Amino acid sequence: MTASPFVRSHALAPYASRPEESRGRLHDEQESRTRTAFQRDRDRIIHSAAFRRLQYKTQVFVYHEGDNFRTRLTHSLEVAQIARSISRVLGLDEDLAEALALAHDLGHTPFGHAGEDALQDVLADHGGFDHNAQSLRVVTRLEKRYPRFDGLNLTWETLEGLVKHNGPLTGPLVGAGRPTRIPGAITDYVARHDLEIATFAGPEAQVAALSDDIAYNNHDIDDGLRAGLFSIDDLKDVPLVGPVFAAVARDFADHDESVRIHEAVRQLIGVMIVDLIEETRRRVARLKPDSAAAVRALGQPLVGFSEEMRQNDTALKRFLFANMYRHFTVNRMTSKGRRVVKDLFRLLHAEPECLPPEWRRLTDGPQTAKTARVVADYIAAMTDRLALDEHRRLFDMQEKP
Repeated sequence: MTASPFVRSHALAPYASRPEESRGRLHDEQESRTRTAFQRDRDRIIHSAAFRRLQYKTQVFVYHEGDNFRTRLTHSLEVAQIARSISRVLGLDEDLAEALALAHDLGHTPFGHAGEDALQDVLADHGGFDHNAQSLRVVTRLEKRYPRFDGLNLTWETLEGLVKHNGPLTGPLVGAGRPTRIPGAITDYVARHDLEIATFAGPEAQVAALSDDIAYNNHDIDDGLRAGLFSIDDLKDVPLVGPVFAAVARDFADHDESVRIHEAVRQLIGVMIVDLIEETRRRVARLKPDSAAAVRALGQPLVGFSEEMRQNDTALKRFLFANMYRHFTVNRMTSKGRRVVKDLFRLLHAEPECLPPEWRRLTDGPQTAKTARVVADYIAAMTDRLALDEHRRLFDMQEKP
């Protein structure tokens, strides 16, 4: 791939991904004169319909529960900001890291993981459902914006990072606890365009994955406190988090609690970012990768937290799981979300004639595997609001169809 004379490259580390060395796109296109390949990927993601819909998709709280809570869209923007900052310090390609951060949630269903679990249940006999695989379907098939191809025709590096940002999917390097079955959407695509799913992803994808962890852990603390699901006092025994909140309370005692919460979360994000950068630099010095391809060939992640921070991260996840994600008010919301998604799937799978015409044309009759996947694509694309509205239209006799 030839770099445009109009695109100014910035100094990159030897192990960074380079747009002019991209492995290209599945469908050949003339490159932009004003943007690198990775900038173009980022812009296509931002302009996609799937990205806009993230505004009304659940992070933890359903969209109507409060204007100040995170949504998939605001979360994705926060991940992108963190990923760009880390990539800049490490000398990585910021545009690729940003593209991956913005795209990583495109396949999420309405109602967050509750919606994904519901689709996984109802699709158990039809290949199951995985939001990472659905993200790949979105950017390679479901977006309909260009006359010469379906999807967004993103570069190999962006697609690889989207599929492998959490690590290899097959082979001896697959981490413990990862699913052993590879979703059909990924195997089907890889058969046409090999994403080398037995290796770790490039460094920018690794940065984006851990930026996701940093963002959702810390911002769930913020949202959980503001929603009253737990208190600052409940956090006192959580490693790292408790001491930071205590120091902020001491140093800013004359400020409102909301300001102290923001300050503590800001400091926590900063501490985690610095730890990641320092640990990654230690690994770079030890492993000495001289290209992005060498990063993939290491057989272990290049980007990561120190062991102490990993333990802190695990402890925080454990606290949030017990005190937020399994709080009874969140359980009630997720229960409703699962029921809505399952109701919609079962009805539309049995009666595909109830689908909008452009979706019905893609089906091949009731209760088939093909229709199941079409219905899943239709539901997964919905926002929380649209899913609730569609449920009312289909199940409430007082509602107009």
